[in-house]
Parts: sequence; structure tokens; C-alpha cells
Amino acid sequence: MITAKAYSKGAELLVAAADEDLLGKTFKSDGLTITVSRSFYEGECCDEEGLVNRLRMATMANLVGEKTVAIAVKHGIIDPESILMIGGVPHAQMVRMV
Repeated sequence: MITAKAYSKGAELLVAAADEDLLGKTFKSDGLTITVSRSFYEGECCDEEGLVNRLRMATMANLVGEKTVAIAVKHGIIDPESILMIGGVPHAQMVRMV
């Protein structure tokens, strides 16, 4: 499953989403570190449709994990060239200029 949490401030909506099995883990490689903290990423469980709906409304997104990032790529939300691999785990960020 995927977990997604939304944060809003004014007109901005940040969606933080991750593969649920990565919660609480830290990954490192090439001087990069990412911690998939429960406090930031843990929110509502969602399927592909739920994630895509959230991401289409978002002005920013922070995505971690094979399933989560693959869905964003499949739906044209993330460019595959912009994915970072940190400790073997895909990580991508999105900012939509409106």
C-alpha cells in the first residue's frame, strides 16, 4: 500500500507519499540521506487512483518508493529523468508552477 499525507498553506498543497513498508527507515548513498519519517509521510492509505488524485491537486510533492514513484511516472506527474536513487530506493520531488 501507499501512504499519503497532505499539507496546505495558502494556495500551496504539498503531498508527501511513500510505499508504506518504507516508513521509519533511513536510506543513504553517495552523500545523500533520506529518512522516511512517520511524522512526515504517514497519512491515509491509498491505491493508485487515490494517489493520482492527490498529486493532480498538489502544487508540490515529495515521493519515496518503487510503487509510489512508478505511479507518478506512469501518469506523467514525474519525469523518469528526475528520479534520484538513494540507497536503492527511488525518490522524486515535484513542483508545479501556477
